[in-house]
Amino acid sequence: MNEEQRAKIVLRTLNKIYPKTPIPLKHRNIFTLLVSVLLSAQCTDVNVNNVTKNIYPKYNKPEHFVKLGRKKIEKLIRSIGIFRIKAKSVYNLSKTLVEKYNGKVPKTFEQLEELPGVGHKTASVVMSQGFGHAAFPVDTHIHRLAQRWGLTNGKNVIQTEEDLKRLFPKKNWNKLHLQIIYYGREYCKARECYGLSCKICTTCYPNRKKPLITKKA
Repeated sequence: MNEEQRAKIVLRTLNKIYPKTPIPLKHRNIFTLLVSVLLSAQCTDVNVNNVTKNIYPKYNKPEHFVKLGRKKIEKLIRSIGIFRIKAKSVYNLSKTLVEKYNGKVPKTFEQLEELPGVGHKTASVVMSQGFGHAAFPVDTHIHRLAQRWGLTNGKNVIQTEEDLKRLFPKKNWNKLHLQIIYYGREYCKARECYGLSCKICTTCYPNRKKPLITKKA
């Protein structure tokens, strides 16, 4: 079985299990989506949602966070991992948006990636889930699953993104990104499947006997 055949199995399986893919991070607008994605680094979406549900009803524009200042932002997100670093990024990000973009989130990868605390993956999520632009955000979890399913040789997330974009039609990228996340959380978990037990792994590699050790991003 080659990688194109495995890609078809993945797409068929995920479309059957997840015909609908709601965005896991709760948000009120594109700016709050950007903030939530930034906060989700090294943190679960559930934890981010639990914190932001008390923030976004009152603070949901860059101007709000600039007015709050770093210290108050820290207090609001204290239960999230590396909250001081994230508070600094949220503050500086908001300040840049107000000063440079009239409080609006820019609509290009280049401009997004120039914002404080925003890397390629975060920009890809915002372009995909916020603006509906075809993108394929790849984090360490998608990187791991793509290796297990034989869709990439796993050198790094950049190469994994390129491989996934090559194997799947552009029209599927946005939805597929979320489908893979949901499937990984439910069936192909980091410390449970090891490439041996979930439906996609066993279909793509029916003869695999040993746990697959994936390369880190």
